[in-house]
Amino acid sequence: MIKFLDLQKINAQYAGELKQAAVEVIDSGWFLQGEQNKKFESKLARFEGLPEENVVTVANGLDALRLILRAYIETGVMKEGDEVIVPANTYIASVLAITDNRLKPVLVEPSIETYNIDIDQIEKAITSKTKAIMIVHLYGRVAWSEKLEDLVKKYNLKIIEDNAQAIGAVWHGRNTGTLGDAAGFSFYPGKNLGALGDSGAVVCHDAELAKVVRTLANYGSSQKYVFDYSGYNSRMDEIQAAFLSVKIDHVLDENQRRREIADYYCKNVTNPKIILPQQIDNQSEHVYHLFVVRTKERDAFQQYLTNNGIQTLIHYPIPPHKQACYKEWNNESYPVTEQIHNEVLSLPISPVMTKEEVEKVVKTVNVY
Repeated sequence: MIKFLDLQKINAQYAGELKQAAVEVIDSGWFLQGEQNKKFESKLARFEGLPEENVVTVANGLDALRLILRAYIETGVMKEGDEVIVPANTYIASVLAITDNRLKPVLVEPSIETYNIDIDQIEKAITSKTKAIMIVHLYGRVAWSEKLEDLVKKYNLKIIEDNAQAIGAVWHGRNTGTLGDAAGFSFYPGKNLGALGDSGAVVCHDAELAKVVRTLANYGSSQKYVFDYSGYNSRMDEIQAAFLSVKIDHVLDENQRRREIADYYCKNVTNPKIILPQQIDNQSEHVYHLFVVRTKERDAFQQYLTNNGIQTLIHYPIPPHKQACYKEWNNESYPVTEQIHNEVLSLPISPVMTKEEVEKVVKTVNVY
């Protein structure tokens, strides 16, 4: 069986370094808010080209987005009831972060070519209550344009990037995660930069906003037993920070391998029943967290691949507006989003796939 994502094999490449990192944490006797977090924040800041004080490690990617919005509320940029534009086609965390802060998500349809938010549809969704646009670089594909930049200037809006799937992606030489005002990162184990447990980070251009995020993530406390806000417990463990400090040194090479596999798929999959990701912006360097294809025969196609020893996944079978937790939206219609969720299938793609495995996927897809 060709695994969809062989995490054991990915981490085995760095087993010696990871084990040594764990030993250092254990021997230090310090497990939260220590030197390992400082070290990883410094490495991530250099990776993104920002000052160290503009990076804050947190417990997970959802918290990263939730804390950004809460920090904007605490600093008076937003208030409860304000609107945040968000793609209708996204993982539910993007939307949860908004509703958790008692802000109103305004769903905008994606482009059928990119699966990311259709930037041409954003302006008509802007109202007097709109305060931000949450851009999601879904599947590791960059979602950005000059038109988007012009829109936020015209309406004086914040841009929050959900960069959970796109670390290392680039638009016109600029890293995702630094394109907007603030960004949430996820280091869930299956991400391009994955911890060995849950972890996340906030990256922003405003050092004061980062300071509020850091305080909120530590129970609302910037000084022990003194609480500025009613905050959260959202802190990265020292051992995860140590693991991430090892793995961030390899993420660019791993991303490049993902691009090579994606390029091979795009050039060699010729089955007319299978719709490949569209390559429409040669100024963007996507990182292919997922390689997502579409077919009207999705369930039969997935079963065929399983029968032929190829593991696939569906990202995602049910859109946010059809979930039980948002039952007030269940009768709303977002036809492009619904089409995507009914047709997409993610093929195996990972930096440890062999040439033979990639070739087998292509051959098997082509004879379906």
